[in-house]
Amino acid sequence: MLTWHSKNMESHSVEKIETQNQIPQIMEPSKGTSFFRTCFNGINALSGIGIISVPYALSQGGWLCLMLLFLVAIICCYTGLLLQKCMSVSPSINTYPDIGEFAFGNKGRILISIFLYLELYFVAIEFLILEGDNLQKLFPNAKIHFGCVKIVGREVFVLLVALIILPTTWLKSLGLLAYVSIGGVLASIVLVFSIFWVGAIDGIGFEENGVIWRWDGLISAISMYTFCFCGHAVFPTICNSMKDRSQFPKVLFVCFILSTIIYGSMATMGYLMYGQNLMSQITLNLPTGKISSKIAIYTTLVNPITKYSLVVSPIAMAIEDKLPLRKSKFIMSYFIRTFLVISTVIVALTIPFFGYVMTFTGALLGVTVSILLPCLCYLKIKKPSYLEVMFIGMILVFGSSIAISGTYTSLKNIISHV
Repeated sequence: MLTWHSKNMESHSVEKIETQNQIPQIMEPSKGTSFFRTCFNGINALSGIGIISVPYALSQGGWLCLMLLFLVAIICCYTGLLLQKCMSVSPSINTYPDIGEFAFGNKGRILISIFLYLELYFVAIEFLILEGDNLQKLFPNAKIHFGCVKIVGREVFVLLVALIILPTTWLKSLGLLAYVSIGGVLASIVLVFSIFWVGAIDGIGFEENGVIWRWDGLISAISMYTFCFCGHAVFPTICNSMKDRSQFPKVLFVCFILSTIIYGSMATMGYLMYGQNLMSQITLNLPTGKISSKIAIYTTLVNPITKYSLVVSPIAMAIEDKLPLRKSKFIMSYFIRTFLVISTVIVALTIPFFGYVMTFTGALLGVTVSILLPCLCYLKIKKPSYLEVMFIGMILVFGSSIAISGTYTSLKNIISHV
């Protein structure tokens, strides 16, 4: 892209960035957000589509892999604290790319911006894959004829959803969508209770034993866990929105504890219900005839439709800021946003493998944004103690190994299934 050299892109778009699951913040005008509202914003940032795949991640690694969910949560919480410590160095640091620039100059800003926008792009692709998979489960016989062209199954719904969300991407003001999508936390809670109802009341039960440990699926599991805790893109913005920024560490602790409880509960229930038969999205395992199952599936379907524009718009805004033609910028804006939607549709139809794409996103982009870059920026900006340097060094080794092996594994799986 041609947008990475613009220092003004963050003022228009990076502050609106949200990954997987990231929601815009509700602020008290001219006052900043309270501790409670900031916690709500933080949980929104961590609550997303990863919740429907965390049972599958557990099935990939086995029961003991649940400990790695807690480990990833601890590491990501710690790296979130590192970002806050970096911000405390200068009042001019307001966004994640600002931290990169303060640490490594303009190259740092460009690098972080690239990873943030790529992460957003792949989350948008995941939204479309999710919609196609779950709508196909509800309506398995759907098909459309265009002359000699016949479109069936998942492809029908990916295209239909794309047509529905396309006009929302043309909106310059995302305020209404932001408040619609603010129900992310509520949706996650409803989904967890719906899954519990399916298992406890609707006859599925919690009787699967599963396996204790699986070496062959360990990397995929950790990569998907990392995807679940990728909220670092908006942590600086959330911190800046607070009345009392000194309370941000407490906010992180509350958000990560509650999010880990939600993810852990969903993973445990799903694995007890379906064991090694789990699909990449637990909603695909649910019996469609039950009301609780339909609630779970429809709850899963609503959020991506409302969030897609919020995810794609920062990318579009960054490109628009670099357009040289001011008079035709309005028309070009529609063209760019339409092109972004079409490109995500093409990718979603070409590689419709939700679990593999999530593994790739978590391994390459999630680990880099949430684990590696915060550590590197902190080491550059601050002067940590020897013990802290050693601890961060271990995190960097762990993160790098997951990034390399997870990216390789996911790409291998995607290529073998295309």
